[in-house]
Amino acid sequence: MATSFPVRDVIRWGIIGCGDVTEVKSGPGFQKAHGSQLVAVMRRNGALAADYAKRHGVPRWYDDARALVADPEVDAIYVATPPGAHVEGALLAAAAGKPCYMEKPMARHTAECDAMIAALAHVKQKLFVAYYRRAMPRFLKVRELLDGGAIGRLTGVNYRMATPTPANADPAKGAWRVSAENSGGGLLLDVGSHTLDLLDFFCGPLEGVSGHAAQLESIAEVEDAVAMTFRTAEGVPGAAAWNFSSLVKEDCLEFGGTAGRLSLSVFGTEPLRLETVRGVESFDVATPPHVAQPLIQTIVDELLGHGTCPSTGESARRTSAVIDRVLSDYYGGRGDKFWARPATWPGPRK
Repeated sequence: MATSFPVRDVIRWGIIGCGDVTEVKSGPGFQKAHGSQLVAVMRRNGALAADYAKRHGVPRWYDDARALVADPEVDAIYVATPPGAHVEGALLAAAAGKPCYMEKPMARHTAECDAMIAALAHVKQKLFVAYYRRAMPRFLKVRELLDGGAIGRLTGVNYRMATPTPANADPAKGAWRVSAENSGGGLLLDVGSHTLDLLDFFCGPLEGVSGHAAQLESIAEVEDAVAMTFRTAEGVPGAAAWNFSSLVKEDCLEFGGTAGRLSLSVFGTEPLRLETVRGVESFDVATPPHVAQPLIQTIVDELLGHGTCPSTGESARRTSAVIDRVLSDYYGGRGDKFWARPATWPGPRK
């Protein structure tokens, strides 16, 4: 059993689950990051895996995750499956003594996060999670402004998201994003987790978390409306709300302070807006073509021994724990395999 990462000048990656998320967001980042190579991909449908490998110039493909993980030319594993299969991928990587980069959300609930963390720690390998906004220039600028006192002392945090039900949220079409068995809940896990992770990144671990969820218009049984309150690590009160069945779209994160207000979109690309006594300033920060590439670069750098990745299993676990607290009442608790007992969920409309 391997207990440490071998000394190399390049990290050779294998992907488990080369689906849509790997086409532009992440896959090319493994090829373009310095000191990184994508050498193998896997998908249960071998024809689709072969097609991906051909289109992206990847040397090898597999239709069995165990074969990819066992490939001696693969140094590190990227698990890009739906969350319901994340534990399996992490355990395979751990059994092979290889570091693991996990898609977000990290897992269906905190208990699965703990299983992954324990498995990789047991073989002294690293676990990273794809909350890639932590390394994007746009959000690093936000942190720079907050840490630099651009709005004075932070006094309030508020986030609001509203959007029509996405086309990919139809359970009749096998949408994993609204299947508790495959994702751990509704779109709060797939979409809202990004914002929750950013709040952790900007404001420190969230405390005093409470919330409520409801199923209002969704044809799925999972939640489509969520509201929560929290305190930052410094005790500043905050609130956040998501409405996934709204006619009008909204995506606004606001930080209020004693000297100003900073506003931004989490999913858009419009300039950051800073309001102070000097007036309004805008910061237009470019979005990289492959949004996960900056984070992938930090992972590669850490594995090669000359950098640190800001998104780890431990930081991602905190976001999963927040989600569990907010959705606990809806699912009648989230400490067990709640996805297997939908008849006991108090939340859905009957």
